[in-house]
Amino acid sequence: MNGSIPDHVAIIMDGNGRWGKQRGLTRSEGHYAGVQAMEQVIDAGIELGIKVITLYAFSSENWSRPKDEVNYLMHLPVRYFKQKLPEFIRRNCQIRISGNIATLPAATKDALLKAVDQTKSNDGIIVNFAFNYGGRADIVQAVCGVLREVKNNNLSIDDINEELFHDYLYTGDLPDPDLIIRTGGEKRVSNFLLWQSSMSMFYFSDVYFPDFTKDMLKEAIYSSFNKGMTADW
Repeated sequence: MNGSIPDHVAIIMDGNGRWGKQRGLTRSEGHYAGVQAMEQVIDAGIELGIKVITLYAFSSENWSRPKDEVNYLMHLPVRYFKQKLPEFIRRNCQIRISGNIATLPAATKDALLKAVDQTKSNDGIIVNFAFNYGGRADIVQAVCGVLREVKNNNLSIDDINEELFHDYLYTGDLPDPDLIIRTGGEKRVSNFLLWQSSMSMFYFSDVYFPDFTKDMLKEAIYSSFNKGMTADW
């Protein structure tokens, strides 16, 4: 924590599809509206001095959604970063990806890796996209990483502790989230940052993510960490 401002805020961006259907639009159009709300969240993070924002962009469970929706979600990073990567570079944002990107379509994977590579020298806010991410899978791949090190005699079993294990998670070089926000009305973690969230505050909003504004993010932070904080932004 940096005073009353959390260092790391993670957001489960839920409700995009329902937002679209509620308005007679497609679920994909709802996801596009969610991207615009996501930009507001990033803007607010920069204004507030948040160091890391992790956005749950595509979960490992999302593959079970209708094929056309999955295809749209796979294409969205290609379209998004083609348009917005210069802005991320200009604003000194560093893009990170947490998740299993090895199995993604080539164009999606290439767009994500390009965004990471071209912003790796930036030292401003870290925008970490959890893409093809699952909390259980994250723990399993970390266990496998530790076991490989032990098998190769690079690590002793006696060396293994919570701090070391953390380094093998997808978010190993990031601080654990101080605050996890979920929009869309449901009150569950949906396999998101299961290890990392052990000490996190949780904030649940009934608002669908496309309607989640800068002021709502600020209110979530204020209501979660209001000791010593004024509501005058």
